[in-house]
Order: sequence, then C-alpha cells, then structure tokens
Amino acid sequence: MTAETDTGHGPATGVPLRRRGEALESAIHEAVLQQLTTDGYARMTMEGVAAGAQTGKAALYRRWSSKEELVKDALRASLPPSGPAPDTGSLRGDLLEVVTRLRAAMFSETGAAVRAVMSELDHQRAHAFLEIVMQRVVEPTTALIAEVLDRGTTRGEVRPGAVTPLVTDLVPALMLYRIKMCGGDAVQLDPSAIVDELLLPIVRA
Repeated sequence: MTAETDTGHGPATGVPLRRRGEALESAIHEAVLQQLTTDGYARMTMEGVAAGAQTGKAALYRRWSSKEELVKDALRASLPPSGPAPDTGSLRGDLLEVVTRLRAAMFSETGAAVRAVMSELDHQRAHAFLEIVMQRVVEPTTALIAEVLDRGTTRGEVRPGAVTPLVTDLVPALMLYRIKMCGGDAVQLDPSAIVDELLLPIVRA
C-alpha cells in the first residue's frame, strides 16, 4: 500500500487514527480475517471491513478493486511461512514437527478464514483462493516432508525409493480431506497418529 494516511476514528475516543502504510494495511487484513471467520465470505462487505479496521471505505478502494482482490491479498499476507525443515535428529521427530506446523496453520485465524471461503464457493470461484493455499501452505509442506524423508534415507531410516510425490502429498491431502469432507477439527488431526499410523509404516526401511 502507498504511504497514505488513514483518517478513521477510534470508536471510544473519536480521536482520528492516523495510520499509514503497513500499519493501515495490517489493520485492514485483520478486519478481513475477522469478518470471514464470523460472517463468512458471502456476508463480508467492504463497508464491514472498513468499519472493522476503523478506516474509510475509500482507503480500501484505493488499493483493492473488489472484495475478491482484498481477500486474496489478506490471505497471502497472513498465511504463515513454512520455515526451514526441522532437524531434531530423528525421522519421527522431524515429521512430527512438520505435521504440527501444518495443523497449526490450518487451525489458525487465517486457516479458519480460508476454510470459510472454500466452504462457500464452488470449485471454479474458489480456484484463485485455492492457488494461494497451494503456493503458501501445501507446496512448502510437501517440500519439507521430502527434505525430511531424504535426510532419513541418508541416515538409513527410510527405505530407498520411498520418497515419491504421492508420499509427500499424503499429509496435506489427508488434512484437507478431513477438514473439507468430514468437518475435521484439531483433535481429529493428531500429528502423532498421522506420523505413526500413516507416514512411518509407508517409508521405513
């Protein structure tokens, strides 16, 4: 966002909130996530986001041409980075860390917002949002799993040839299926069960 000044007013004091650049953008993104998780995508409005961010609607339209563009930008900015591959010294420990990170991302406020969008839109309309999830969450996770398994192969914990795209896709595919099709919650997606009952039996030497 350009370095424009926000001239919204605080609800309690009436004192102008003069935020600029990243501070204003962060407040708007947070308002987007809150509206998505509480009201859903269909009921989210630019007016509601502006009110939640305590700014004027004009501040939104200067940067985003539509609700869809605003939501996509908020998701890109808010989805957490995957971080480097863990190195706990054991295959099981590394896999547990990767799966735990993915579960935390999916059940964060941003993850809840993503689920709200995906549950309301048909496949065609949801495609743009799904691409963001793939780029920021799914693909980095599969890359981390592949790195961890490759390291396990070097240590002799993983049988040669076990690391394939199907294997690295298992964890995000399972989580997305449980959340989308089964109404899965954090309890149903236990990292220990996923690692011990699914991944390790498939890849161990």
